Amino acid sequence: MANKMTNILETNGLNKQYQMGEVEINALRGVDFSVRQGEFVAVMGPSGSGKSTLLHLMGGLDTPSDGEISLAGMRLTRLSDDEITVIRRRQVGFIFQFFNLLPTLTAAENLALPLLIDGKRQADYQARIEEMLRLVGLSDRKDHKPDQLSGGQQQRVAIARALVTQPAIVLADEPTGNLDSKSGSEILQLLRRTCDQQGQTIVMVTHDPRAAAYADRVVFLRDGQVVRELKPAPNTQAIMDVMAELEL
Repeated sequence: MANKMTNILETNGLNKQYQMGEVEINALRGVDFSVRQGEFVAVMGPSGSGKSTLLHLMGGLDTPSDGEISLAGMRLTRLSDDEITVIRRRQVGFIFQFFNLLPTLTAAENLALPLLIDGKRQADYQARIEEMLRLVGLSDRKDHKPDQLSGGQQQRVAIARALVTQPAIVLADEPTGNLDSKSGSEILQLLRRTCDQQGQTIVMVTHDPRAAAYADRVVFLRDGQVVRELKPAPNTQAIMDVMAELEL
């Protein structure tokens, strides 16, 4: 398993402001945040607390107004847009609430897409694609298109696609938000397993304390700031107690 003492991601003094008409919105205010290699971290907070903004900044989808972000030893804030694009493609796996699969492609072809975009030949990575399909329990569905799969199966394809490039970190934004409770639990168990068995690093934004309880650590945001942290292996009730205390 990966060494959990190494920080794979760090933010220091992270600020993000948006201009909405004449009003300036402070989405993040001086956020210091770190994730160790092989760790599963949940980020919680009310709507507008800065959860998704933080996730997008960490994944290089947006740029901070101020502060530093380091991913796999590289300072994103000092790189060009083209360099960040390459890092995002090779070092970051994304999982979203809406599965974002291409409807005309099969499950296996959707998995191959990040490799093809990076200039690799699918044939050279067929074994990796098949390994990921086995991991998410979809080997027998590899030739099915998204409309032939259930919501839970589509999210499993999305997870396999996020993992296929062997990224330094997987960023998940409400990955169970569009699923029923049974499918959601299966997805969370799968994420937990990739962390435990493959040493995969995961940061997951969620509003659900039951989902957050799968993580090693829970970080709470409010008004763009980190206000509390729970570790290790928090349970659902402890998370709900903190949410009530912080009025989240």
